[in-house]
Amino acid sequence: MDGDGWLDCALGHRHWGVHGAAGLLAVAPGPYVLLQHRAPWSHGGDTWGVPGGARTSTETAEQAARRETVEETSLDVAQLVVHASHVVDHGTWSYTTFVASVPERLPVVPERESVDLRWVTVPRVVELPLHHAFAEAWPALQRLLPAQ
Repeated sequence: MDGDGWLDCALGHRHWGVHGAAGLLAVAPGPYVLLQHRAPWSHGGDTWGVPGGARTSTETAEQAARRETVEETSLDVAQLVVHASHVVDHGTWSYTTFVASVPERLPVVPERESVDLRWVTVPRVVELPLHHAFAEAWPALQRLLPAQ
């Protein structure tokens, strides 16, 4: 894909996704959130975070988040209702996380970039070894979770 590749941002960090990246935090009643245990070989591998990845040059951040979520989880994104977004902006690179509700803990299927996919209760998220960027964003993302 034309968005695949490494980029050194204006802050001096190295990121995956030459056009930026996006992910999706699906929230089911409980509340539960859908997390992905990333494959060891992937960027930030062997940690937990949201499904997501590089944007292409022709898609919006939300389109990328939806596409990546389908690719990595087979989640039925037609049932998603996006409530909010959180942007980490590094000048020449950004990562947008969309917070979206689903009516129930929908079935998911891990693919090659995932060791596991799991619906996790909100209080238990911090018990997992989180991807560093997701760990930093988690407090802000919690504030954006839809009311249960």
